[in-house]
Amino acid sequence: MHIHILGICGTFMGGIAAIARQAGHEVTGCDANVYPPMSTQLEAQGIQLIERYSPDQLREFKSKPDLFLIGNVISRGNPLLEEILNQGLPYTSGPQWLGEQVLSGRHVLAVAGTHGKTTTTAMLTWILERNQRKPGYLIGGVPLNFSVSARLGEGRYFVIEADEYDTAFFDKRSKFVHYRPRTAILNNLEFDHADIFTDLAAIETQFHHLVRTIPQTGLVITNGSQQSLNRVIERGLWSPLERFGFGDCDWSFEDLENIDGKGGADFSVLYQGKKCAEVHWARHSGVMGVHNQLNALAAIAAAHHIGITPEESALALAEFKNVKRRLELIGEKNRISVYDDFAHHPTAIATTIDGLRKQIGQVRILAVLEPRSNTMKLGVMKSQLPDSLREADLVFAYGVVSGKDALGWDLQEAIAPLGSKAKSFHDLGRLVEAVCSEAKPHDHILVMSNGGFGGVHQKILARLEHLNP
Repeated sequence: MHIHILGICGTFMGGIAAIARQAGHEVTGCDANVYPPMSTQLEAQGIQLIERYSPDQLREFKSKPDLFLIGNVISRGNPLLEEILNQGLPYTSGPQWLGEQVLSGRHVLAVAGTHGKTTTTAMLTWILERNQRKPGYLIGGVPLNFSVSARLGEGRYFVIEADEYDTAFFDKRSKFVHYRPRTAILNNLEFDHADIFTDLAAIETQFHHLVRTIPQTGLVITNGSQQSLNRVIERGLWSPLERFGFGDCDWSFEDLENIDGKGGADFSVLYQGKKCAEVHWARHSGVMGVHNQLNALAAIAAAHHIGITPEESALALAEFKNVKRRLELIGEKNRISVYDDFAHHPTAIATTIDGLRKQIGQVRILAVLEPRSNTMKLGVMKSQLPDSLREADLVFAYGVVSGKDALGWDLQEAIAPLGSKAKSFHDLGRLVEAVCSEAKPHDHILVMSNGGFGGVHQKILARLEHLNP
């Protein structure tokens, strides 16, 4: 079958493309912007890419595609989509195709939540891989333990990052309702995606829909400290439940002193109050902070459901290399370190800074933030920004004045409670100069954005190279 994918260079749809190709289909695709690393990954698998949405591309194929997969970034008015509709050509969404053609009949392990989905999915996938389960997987990022972000797999298990964002222009349900998991992690739940959800209750309803699909022989693994998830469970539960987190949860943890003397990473695993394993992260893995301890705990619990012991999971996690753009060390110049992180929600920003702080101690953190997610651009979270950034020593925030990434609110006003340590910029060059003029040896520059941020990481490193050490 020839499958043509609209919006193929997104992480999710690119993963769908890779899986379809591995399943033996002819796969082509198009996007407004075709660029590495996704374009390189897809082309290496023999997938033809077209950089436009012009209907003319339909005439470029020897025969019309048998099926079009429509990414959720595609909306009415897209010229190729309009031609598909006008001609009555067959189409579906990526999640629906995946659920029907790949996940059906397999034991699906799904990871849902506002934060930590990608990291937890990568951890769980690696645990299964390290324990010879040969899983299929689809991860919304680039896992450093694997060469690709998605794989069909050989065994009965499939691990998937279960996103609550909508499915397609014609299907406004959350993606994850298509996956029918047997093991489901509900990592956490906060308000996000203000462009499609009116409030937290609306997202809780989608999570309730996910819980309704899990069989009696399945397992729901939920964060015990999240009142929002407790409300989801109270609306109905038809499967066994295990909670992870603090206190008297089924799965909990205790800090261990790291080999280098800094806490906040290595930990003991407790199941029903009894110690059953110890997790010691690899040096330079970048896995820091309490949020990653909770991510790992959830992954261990999910693996336990399919017969992998906590000790076996811990051994696998000792080799875990994290995911790109999760406190990823990009480079170091003149004894100044520059990191990249995907954090774009206030909670993620705060936990990222906290994780780095636990790793480096009291040396300075210079936070460089681009609030560019749809929720951020709408200003829904602006009042939470100051508290999320408070543990940084200096803050440099960037918001363009005009264009598709423009903020609809005053960035400087929003960060004003931080006082003189926080400044906003509308010019990327000036931001780079300001950061580098303040940076001193042993500082850690933490760049946070869910976009490319204009290549600011390399710009900062290039400028730092010319500073006097």
